[in-house]
Amino acid sequence: MPCFNSAHTVRRAIESIQTQSINSWELIVVDDGSTDSSAEIVASIAKNDLRIRFMRTPHGGVVSASNYGFSLAKADVIARMDSDDVSLPTRLETQLKLLKKNTHLSAVTCLAEFAGNASSSQGYAHHVAWTNRHITSDEIALNRFIDLPFPHPTLMYRRELVTNLGGYRDGNFPEDYEMILRWINAGVKIGKVNELLYKWYDPATRLSRNDPRYSPMAFHNIKAPFLANAIIASGCGNKELWIWGAGRPARKCAEPLEQSWNKASGFIDIDPRKIGRSLHGRQVVSPTDLPPAEQAVIVSYVGTRGARDVIRADLLASNRKEGVDFWIAC
Repeated sequence: MPCFNSAHTVRRAIESIQTQSINSWELIVVDDGSTDSSAEIVASIAKNDLRIRFMRTPHGGVVSASNYGFSLAKADVIARMDSDDVSLPTRLETQLKLLKKNTHLSAVTCLAEFAGNASSSQGYAHHVAWTNRHITSDEIALNRFIDLPFPHPTLMYRRELVTNLGGYRDGNFPEDYEMILRWINAGVKIGKVNELLYKWYDPATRLSRNDPRYSPMAFHNIKAPFLANAIIASGCGNKELWIWGAGRPARKCAEPLEQSWNKASGFIDIDPRKIGRSLHGRQVVSPTDLPPAEQAVIVSYVGTRGARDVIRADLLASNRKEGVDFWIAC
């Protein structure tokens, strides 16, 4: 559990681990140079519970704090926890059972409840609902280029993953998303407990709200090389790239993929004002005039809410296979 200026929530987070249905655990809390009373609160709790190890470091960010915490861990299975969230009482036990029962899985997550204000944070609430739709390892892998298909702090994994594939990396990208893309690219299977076991809060200080490393383009920049690798691995590396979405936002989001793999040969759009036009020598066609599946890989970058389900249905109806003939990336 990395912790930075979480004085108002860290006690609640720690108590949610102390009240787990299993007792055999070690909680490593790394205070990342907090300037509030977080360290004092954690120290007072750890003083009375030998299962809690409390470490203080100069402020270096979530990557260094998380990697340092991992370096101190002794167990073969590691669970992630954020200092402003709550793990429900059976979280660790239930996730551990799934991981032990399914040896082909290297990591497991769970469903989460959005515990913030759903009216003022509709985007986060919608995102949590979206993550809860993807349960199997295949569903998680297939949707990974839209966004992370589970709340990262719900993650539990075998320590060999970090030993063999590395942990968090620092850079101008979301560290949790990059790590999961890297793991899945290496063949890692991630499952999910189909139970609500975690409360995911939405504080104003959340990094994804305030740090440019979590901007939409940062996500598109880091996912592009992994998406290119997935397209090539599916056997479609010699096909044309067509982008669903001819508007400026979609084209902007697609640029990193074009740089990582192949320049788009054309665009697909439903706007009659765009259909039939040429964008820098590349044709815009309607969904009723798609390029043949044997000719093109289609990647959708349409970000309008609800659009991806419509686009997916249209492409499936045209006898295209998701993850081979087309990908949803927004």
